[in-house]
Amino acid sequence: MKALVKTQKGKGFLEVREVPEPTIGDTEVLIEVKACGVCGTDLHIFQDEFPYYPPVILGHEFAGIVKSVGSMVTGWKPGDRVVGEPHTKACGKCYLCRTGNPQVCLSKRSPGWGIDGAFAPLMRFPDPHLLHAIPADMPFQAAAMIEPLANVVTDIVLNQVIMPGDVVVVAGPGPIGMMAALVSKHSGAGHVVMLGTNSDEAMRLKLCRTLPAIDTVINIQHEDVKEKILSITGNKGCDVFIEASGAAPAISMGAGLVKKMGVISAIGLTGREKIDFPYDTLMMKSVKYHFNVSTKYESWDRAIQFMNQGVIPFDKIITHRSGIENWESIFKELLSQRALKAIFEF
Repeated sequence: MKALVKTQKGKGFLEVREVPEPTIGDTEVLIEVKACGVCGTDLHIFQDEFPYYPPVILGHEFAGIVKSVGSMVTGWKPGDRVVGEPHTKACGKCYLCRTGNPQVCLSKRSPGWGIDGAFAPLMRFPDPHLLHAIPADMPFQAAAMIEPLANVVTDIVLNQVIMPGDVVVVAGPGPIGMMAALVSKHSGAGHVVMLGTNSDEAMRLKLCRTLPAIDTVINIQHEDVKEKILSITGNKGCDVFIEASGAAPAISMGAGLVKKMGVISAIGLTGREKIDFPYDTLMMKSVKYHFNVSTKYESWDRAIQFMNQGVIPFDKIITHRSGIENWESIFKELLSQRALKAIFEF
């Protein structure tokens, strides 16, 4: 079968190549991949900015059908429509796993960077307990967005950062930022603000202005963002600042926009070892700062419910659909911000 493989360490070294079809053991599941989203992590791996173990097939935001199951697998059968948590190979024994946090286990080897992933028509999935069923009428393209949506649900809903009526400011109008804004409004936010820059105008901010859940859109290069937020909040500052851009200036900006005793939820990765951080400003405001990585089990079924209820307009957020043979064009469009969300279909 053909798969999109990171062949070795370094920038680039990504190619579609012929690889053997995977085989499964007694406790594993073979999944026929129908759709897989291109994540920022895939771009970071392409640019050698994220840990990975080559040669490895990329892709972890998958949706598909169970093709076969190992002899000891229960609960799943061929034909089941599924998505899956990327916490495979967690040890199950360390204090993190034993306290219900396998997503940060040091032994974890997720599909797409630690083990072969879903940029291929077939994928071996070693931990069936991490699979979740999706509704029969949910399009596979929508289901391929459950993984990033589950991140947002973990960071915002499970962490209980939104209170009814809150003014929520989101920095970064990418797919995660848009879903964060939509989930915030669905969770009771009274006023949702999206921040972006000139490079976001052509596609991302344009789409944000059409989404009823987003009340205000601000291009920070055209408007005084602090003045605008103070006007909206009666000079108090926003209740919640969600950092979904990974941009160092946005991280600093959040410290100036959030109110005293407010909440900052960090979702975006900077890709850098260190950045300047407004420590004293946050201390003097006594801000609660939530750092987040990956997902929890509970967030997946909630994310599936949100998607099934139409909270996320996946058909608007997905701007590019293609086979893996066009990966170079897709990656180029994403890196240049001419694409919002891309899906590989099989």
